[in-house]
Amino acid sequence: MDPTTDNAGQSGNPGDARASLEALRAEIAKAVVGQDPAVTGLVVALLCRGHVLLEGVPGVAKTLLVRALASALELDTKRVQFTPDLMPSDVTGSLVYDTRSAEFSFQPGPVFTNLLLADEINRTPPKTQSSLLEAMEERQVTVDGTPRPLPDPFLVAATQNPVEYEGTYPLPEAQLDRFLLKLTMPLPSRQDEIDVLTRHAEGFNPRDLKAAGVRPVAGPADLEAARAAVAKTTVSPEITAYVVDICRATRESPSLTLGVSPRGATALLATARAWAWLTGRDYVIPDDVKALALPTLRHRVQLRPEAEMEGVTADSVINAILAHVPVPR
Repeated sequence: MDPTTDNAGQSGNPGDARASLEALRAEIAKAVVGQDPAVTGLVVALLCRGHVLLEGVPGVAKTLLVRALASALELDTKRVQFTPDLMPSDVTGSLVYDTRSAEFSFQPGPVFTNLLLADEINRTPPKTQSSLLEAMEERQVTVDGTPRPLPDPFLVAATQNPVEYEGTYPLPEAQLDRFLLKLTMPLPSRQDEIDVLTRHAEGFNPRDLKAAGVRPVAGPADLEAARAAVAKTTVSPEITAYVVDICRATRESPSLTLGVSPRGATALLATARAWAWLTGRDYVIPDDVKALALPTLRHRVQLRPEAEMEGVTADSVINAILAHVPVPR
């Protein structure tokens, strides 16, 4: 399928679906400069039916990235600004009394969407943070004992600021583990920043993506075809053992108090399969596992305080483990 045609997003063919999803990078680049790894991570999460934690300082286009992705995929998106006074019902929805019918009816919250941008999720108390847990894990919301299914696809892209600690509520390990990937969005390079300013000088408006030329190049049918193809991607016993060895090594690392759980190992296998398919293969190789190890595992480990004081990071520990765990041939 040619992604420039008007039928973009309606293909059910795996090959066409791959071409359409690859076209996302070029389409999103019309609005967001220099964040290709984050774009790829979001696509991998959609293929794996997972959720993403985006970390970066304010102003690196986290919100714009999610909006551009939704536009390029023809998906519905909603944004919730998480604040200390936000209530769980502000996210999930609640029962509202209708005076005309004298009955309670359910008013859906913003979680009923395809892409939910949970902005600054660590600024809201744990009670409201936990209101997302059922939605993320079960893909439903239960209000007054009645489960209500969420749309498919459904992805939570939560953002958090890595440098501010005042007035924040760090996400507990159990909730961090629910995120498939943790993607870091760095400050742009000098040339990328020049490109951003040049676009703004030429009239680019981040609130008007249509004017920027962002349009659908893929859609739900492509995602379904892609997910079916990813599920058929072959994983050899050697690759499975390699994933297990990496995750077990984190549990034995002297720099960590908490290693990767079996859920994390399952996540790494899933993301490696999605990456293998995106790169054009129907089988997983060790490089696929290595490529997704950092974003899949960095938020599932916990550093010892003394290691943190010495400047050790989760990424450096995982990289060291990747360098030492024998690679299958």
